[in-house]
Amino acid sequence: MIANDNSKPAKPTAATAGVEAWSGKDRGDENFPVGSLLIAKALRPHIHAYYTFARNADDIADNPALAPEEKLARLDAMEAVLTGARAEGSPSAARLRASLAETGVNDIHARELLIAFRQDATKTRYASWDELLQYCRYSAAPVGRYVLALHGESEATWPPSDALCAALQVLNHMQDCAKDLRDLDRCYIPQDWLAEAGLATDALARGETVPDLRAVFDRMLDATERLNRDAAALPRAVRAPRLRVETAVIAGLARRLTTKLRAGDPLATRVKLSKLDFLTATLAGLRYAA
Repeated sequence: MIANDNSKPAKPTAATAGVEAWSGKDRGDENFPVGSLLIAKALRPHIHAYYTFARNADDIADNPALAPEEKLARLDAMEAVLTGARAEGSPSAARLRASLAETGVNDIHARELLIAFRQDATKTRYASWDELLQYCRYSAAPVGRYVLALHGESEATWPPSDALCAALQVLNHMQDCAKDLRDLDRCYIPQDWLAEAGLATDALARGETVPDLRAVFDRMLDATERLNRDAAALPRAVRAPRLRVETAVIAGLARRLTTKLRAGDPLATRVKLSKLDFLTATLAGLRYAA
């Protein structure tokens, strides 16, 4: 639940990146707006600092050239810089540390992300939907909680925000399921649901979705729709008008992507949102401006 940063990230060099390892991804690879103009101008630099920290930590976890122990060491170094236990070695962590000091937001929302990225460094399969949601608690929920805290919102907004962030995370996993398996030998599709359908993880390596796998995807989308329903309460719970609209837009996009994944085949192509989807969700979200 971060807003669209249209600036182009510079590729880190050995002299500037320290432990950070750029994967080649940038903000253009994101599904959802990461810092739109709906976010107050004064807050955007802080959201960008949080996003860059998260992006760099994610790049470490997803770098196929790094061994798991090297990934863990680099993520530990990022946390050390973030907390001030280490002076340098992670520019994005240092920048976020300064941002948190300025805004008074707790660093827990960044440190919890590192729990998920450490898990990505060593864990490649998820036994059940509940285990996947537990992963989302650390890989996704802290993002929403950070944005809410930055805006001074109550912790009462966390449950619908956690639901929205989990839905976004699961949808992203479904979009990228073939690529994750091919590039990282990582699979977020619940193993028990695959087994109940008589399938193994290698079903994701095919060029198209077979009917039994389609049933597993639909089961995930059924569960995601329940998350979307819980997330629908978020805009009404947010006090800041601009953030209210932002959350409404993102919740609308999550619902639209859920529908698209119902009809599309994520093994044959990357099912993604269109400009029309963004426009429609934005117009619908504007009703929360008042």
